[in-house]
Amino acid sequence: MAAPKGNKFALGNNGGQPPKFETPEQLAKKCDDYFKECKENDEKATITGLTLFVGFCSRSSWDDYKKREEFSYVVKRANLAVQNSYETKGTAFDIFALKNMGWDDKSIVEQTNDNYNHKPRRANINFRSKKKED
Repeated sequence: MAAPKGNKFALGNNGGQPPKFETPEQLAKKCDDYFKECKENDEKATITGLTLFVGFCSRSSWDDYKKREEFSYVVKRANLAVQNSYETKGTAFDIFALKNMGWDDKSIVEQTNDNYNHKPRRANINFRSKKKED
């Protein structure tokens, strides 16, 4: 059912909730506070913990800020800081978490030979016919 004519409840609403952070500096400060708290309490930094600490109710809200050009650097740097906390320990849980973040634990070997020139060579053999003398 459509809204009645003259409905003014949605005036000025462009849809959705207003942004939680107006500037990248505000988000960076909140992220720094989270990492300090983790260090003080000897807790592992996680993306979920960071997402909750900055005040989001879902992981997708964190990912949405990564898509916004002005916040992209802050979010990427915070994600790297979380990955660094997993890298430094190296437990099975840490490896599992890093795999869920797109990391691989397999070795990939690429072999190239830039000097290889695939042109068949002709053998340098001289065949001389034997002449019979009469």
